[in-house]
Amino acid sequence: MSPPKWLPLESNPTVLNDFSYSLGLSTKFSWSDIFGFDDDMLAMVPPNVKAVVLLFPITEKSELYQKEEREKIESNERENVVSENVYYMKQTVGNACGTIGVFHAIMNNREDVLNTTSDETVEKKSYFQTFFEKTKDMTPDERAKFVETDTDLEAYHATAVNAGDTTVPSLDAKIDLHFIALVERDGRLYELDGRKQTAIDHGNIDRGELLKASVERVIKGFMERADGSIHFGACALAENSELF
Repeated sequence: MSPPKWLPLESNPTVLNDFSYSLGLSTKFSWSDIFGFDDDMLAMVPPNVKAVVLLFPITEKSELYQKEEREKIESNERENVVSENVYYMKQTVGNACGTIGVFHAIMNNREDVLNTTSDETVEKKSYFQTFFEKTKDMTPDERAKFVETDTDLEAYHATAVNAGDTTVPSLDAKIDLHFIALVERDGRLYELDGRKQTAIDHGNIDRGELLKASVERVIKGFMERADGSIHFGACALAENSELF
């Protein structure tokens, strides 16, 4: 039987916040728009970014690059050492990349960004906490299978889809856009894309460098492979600040 297919999530910080809060993200953190990738635009993003979720157009160039990247990793031409502390999951549910991107961002920052059961306002474990506990010992493929049959997550996703500003496409519509997440784990920058075989290591980064490194090492490459498309969107997860 073929994996299920969901409707796509919108790249919209309000949608991502409502979705994430419903699943257990602490209200001390929030998603915000990244309006552009030059220094002036990046300066408008709150500091201490925990993760970036990028929406990009799928093109012939991007697909060819992904194929070549995989071949280089498999042949050891490109070193790709992934920390055991990186939480990575495959995507098999159609159009679930937005949700997978959010989960990659949250799961790899769970120690900092989740509500905890010790909080006075939290009476039980959140969905994010429960999801991690159920899937922490699974392989990336097993996690993908878990999502396929998780009706609770499908319902949360559907609610988030209907909260967007744009018209929801039909289930049969061809979607040529895809979400990935960029996170720091153990001092390394990782690209997390559920369509790939594994997390992709993009090298060492210093504390507070995640946003700039994501743009310079990853996002600009996607823009070069976009064949002139401007259909990009990006949101950053960061701690709320009175200055922003």
